Amino acid sequence: MEGDKEKAVANEKKGRFKRMCVFCGSRTGYKPSFGEATLELGKQLVERKINLVYGGGSVGLMGLISRTVFNGGCHVLGVIPTALLPHEISGETIGEVKKVVDMHERKSEMAKHADAFIALPGGYGTMEELLEVITWSQLGIHEKPVGLLNVDGYYNSLLALFDKGVEEGFIDDPARQIVVSADTAEELIKKMEEYTPLHERVAPMQSWEMDQ
Repeated sequence: MEGDKEKAVANEKKGRFKRMCVFCGSRTGYKPSFGEATLELGKQLVERKINLVYGGGSVGLMGLISRTVFNGGCHVLGVIPTALLPHEISGETIGEVKKVVDMHERKSEMAKHADAFIALPGGYGTMEELLEVITWSQLGIHEKPVGLLNVDGYYNSLLALFDKGVEEGFIDDPARQIVVSADTAEELIKKMEEYTPLHERVAPMQSWEMDQ
């Protein structure tokens, strides 16, 4: 009976995602909650048998998420430009590392290998990656869920800016719904599992010359 219950719980944890792309900082930030939320997200991915695609660094939140998922027995794919190897990777590399030429190829490869995207707290790079996959969804390049783990309200101002864009007529309300946000990893993944695009694509998906 106990074995059946364990199998049932494991099956409940399995969802629509096999590979999750996580954008996050190469620093840990000043609040312990950032690292704690990253570790919890890693544990949630492991419980659901979701492999990780990320930016390839082994420092900061990147290192925390990659080590947690890798040590939990899931596959980790890090995509990193050769120019950043000396700056972002310290010590032994984690999982599979794919070297690329530049940042454009990095983002394209990360998107190609993922079923969905989650952004943790991070700096300019994290925000730029997040905004690009939101834009790609709006344009019709992909229909993959885009999640924002809003740890301790870190992204409150960004979400308010999105709302301002709707208010001022620059973002359609259905397109505003592209971004799925939550305060905890478990809640965020559940919301993303239920995500259905509401916005109209700018162009048909097949018209984009990208391997998604």
